[in-house]
Amino acid sequence: MMSREHGFTIIEMMVATTLLMVVCGVVMRGVFGLTDVSRMVSNRTDMHNAVRNATELLTQEIGQAGRISLPGKITLAASALKGTNVLTINSTAANANTNATAGIFLNEILLVGSDDSQEPVIVQSWTANTITLTDILSNDHIGAVPVQTVGGFREGVIPPTVANGSTARVLKILGDIHDDGKMVYVEYICDQDGGRLYRTSLPYNAGAKVAPTVEQILIDNIEHNPVDPGTGVETPCFTYQTQTVVGQPFVVDVAVTLTIHSQARDKNTNDFQRETKALLNVAPRNVFNVWEQASLGLAERVQPTPTEVAQLLPALVTGQY
Repeated sequence: MMSREHGFTIIEMMVATTLLMVVCGVVMRGVFGLTDVSRMVSNRTDMHNAVRNATELLTQEIGQAGRISLPGKITLAASALKGTNVLTINSTAANANTNATAGIFLNEILLVGSDDSQEPVIVQSWTANTITLTDILSNDHIGAVPVQTVGGFREGVIPPTVANGSTARVLKILGDIHDDGKMVYVEYICDQDGGRLYRTSLPYNAGAKVAPTVEQILIDNIEHNPVDPGTGVETPCFTYQTQTVVGQPFVVDVAVTLTIHSQARDKNTNDFQRETKALLNVAPRNVFNVWEQASLGLAERVQPTPTEVAQLLPALVTGQY
């Protein structure tokens, strides 16, 4: 006699299939949910990294603003006697193709000599081998003594109160920003309408500047900053604290505010993730030091802005930024 074999009924199979589909659906939903979370975290991480890298660079370069230096060492090639106004010099630079006098500019204040005979002088003109002064020397100086830069730039951060100075959207700084003995002029352009933060850098005596290109983009997804509820005015990208000594402005503090959004929209809200980063107390330490010295009456430590820089300050397009 053959034994009977029992199987699933159609109803049992339908119930089992339904349960299996529900379980699979829950698992797939979880997988897709994790994918969405991963994508959201990735977007936020990229956003954080972009704004952090930009603000770190801003902090570093604002701190360097106002530093003055020469690309090499300058010494007297022969004695310079009291009552004369020409220095015969030797100069060496780290780069064999560069002369140390390449960093000298009109009306720059230099320090000649050592010990008690040391004195500040003002540059009238120069060549690779000589420096002519605006006034005569007060002391005798033997050969081989150093000729050095002194102090720092008053306008290491170009004040917003001067012609074509820094603005709420354009930060303009000057000095040995890269700490390599070469003075440069740097602009940070907060183009909120175009959604980009640019950084341009060129020699202080470049003569002219060009429009920033994609190579100068630091962040390509910035937007307008929030409105200050107290004033009803949008928070500017750059804010400046200025101190005045003998009618001359010194920017001793810079505040930076940037609002950035993620590259991709959030899948759930169909909107961008946003973050506002604020640096409230970024001090250009070299300018701050010069301001303190000027407050003590040490005018020989306050370097004038090179005349070549004035050609770089105006916007390329009238009213831009």
